[in-house]
Amino acid sequence: MTRSHGYSPAQYVALGSSFAAGLGLGPRAAGSPFFCMRSINGYPQQLARMAGLSLVDASCSGATTRHVLHGGQFFQPAQLDALDSTTELVTLTAGGNDVGYIRDLVFLAKRRKPGLAAALLRTVWSGPKPAELRNFAGLRDNFDAIFAEIARRAPIARVFAVTYPAILPPEGTCPNLGMTEQEAEIMRQVADRLAEVTCDAANAAKAATIDMAKLSAGHHACSAMPWVFGDEPKSPAFHPTLSGAEATARKILGAIRP
Repeated sequence: MTRSHGYSPAQYVALGSSFAAGLGLGPRAAGSPFFCMRSINGYPQQLARMAGLSLVDASCSGATTRHVLHGGQFFQPAQLDALDSTTELVTLTAGGNDVGYIRDLVFLAKRRKPGLAAALLRTVWSGPKPAELRNFAGLRDNFDAIFAEIARRAPIARVFAVTYPAILPPEGTCPNLGMTEQEAEIMRQVADRLAEVTCDAANAAKAATIDMAKLSAGHHACSAMPWVFGDEPKSPAFHPTLSGAEATARKILGAIRP
């Protein structure tokens, strides 16, 4: 059973960005805001069906941790407002938009393509910043605030931080990524730091972690069985595939029902 905007009480509340919302993975979830691009096949939706849980899916494509905390995205309330004292399960996948992770992967791939848009991108964007120049300190502060608010608003809930799945191979690159080895290495460091900050914040808050960055290491965009898209036509570039979202849901299901 799935409930959406209006934030009615439910057993399970999903928080986060497009990696939770299931961007491009099927029809839009009933009642969800159009611009959130929340599909019926994001991992929270699949998990709710697998486990028979009522769901408030507050995830929204493009969301930052600030939107989780305070709202303001497409006139939406804070995602945390979906929680109440009866909530039993919370998942959180966020942070990539705070540090420009997926944006930069897309920019790297798109700027090598023909056309005016790519030419303009090459003119105005000099390339990705290294991980140490991104605001991971601010991200950690927001994660700490989110976990504290979850504990306050949903004291009985089991809380799972779900990291972003592996997109890049452990080393090198491939045509499916549209970037050089040097660029891929910069973005690998960003991905590693994003997973590290997420896990550290969850551990400090005594929340559980589903570390998809590690669990999906053999299913990156260059692999034979990818759980994420690369830069492919008519796909949500650098986002989970249907099988990737399903794999995430099953990993969480295994943790809540071992």
